[in-house]
Amino acid sequence: MDYKTVQKIATLLAKPFALNLFKLLVNYQDISASEAATRLDLHIKTAQDFLEELTDLGIITKTEVYERKRPYYRYQLQKYQFDIKVDLSSLADTSESDQRLFAFIRERKHADAVFTVARSGDTISSVTIFIGKGRSKKERKISLTRAQGKFLYHLPFPTAKPSAVRDIIRQAGVEDRFQNEILDIVDVLIEYKVIESESIDE
Repeated sequence: MDYKTVQKIATLLAKPFALNLFKLLVNYQDISASEAATRLDLHIKTAQDFLEELTDLGIITKTEVYERKRPYYRYQLQKYQFDIKVDLSSLADTSESDQRLFAFIRERKHADAVFTVARSGDTISSVTIFIGKGRSKKERKISLTRAQGKFLYHLPFPTAKPSAVRDIIRQAGVEDRFQNEILDIVDVLIEYKVIESESIDE
């Protein structure tokens, strides 16, 4: 089960009325949204949306019926048991990794950020970014992993020639298995205009 599906199920299960609505689905042969809503003292749209989401997830099914020529749906429980198994490997950032590895980057000139060098002197321990202006200026401090710190220590200065992300990784002596976390911090710092990238700024 992918993470987004698990997230949807967890959100539904967290609803304060979820347990009682599931009890209705278990004990009734089928039920309409209006019947469930009046039974649990809910707004009909709240019950309708909940039942429709369960239908989309395949936990219940719906059947269209007619009463006085007016169609509506009745819902019936299909799965009395379901396991929530999360596949975290689906979160691996692989869709654009190769492309981003060849992007040429460097520190942006006049970036409103401070790189703090670790005591060892060969890595960056954190990046503090200042967001906004004047009294509304806010400070965001990002603590770095060892791999990210080594990478940013070798990030070209604003006046230096940009280097490819892949080349900086190799220059910093960072192993390939840390590639995704390097790309993640690069994306964040590009978003906050601390790093500039030719592939994005062009």
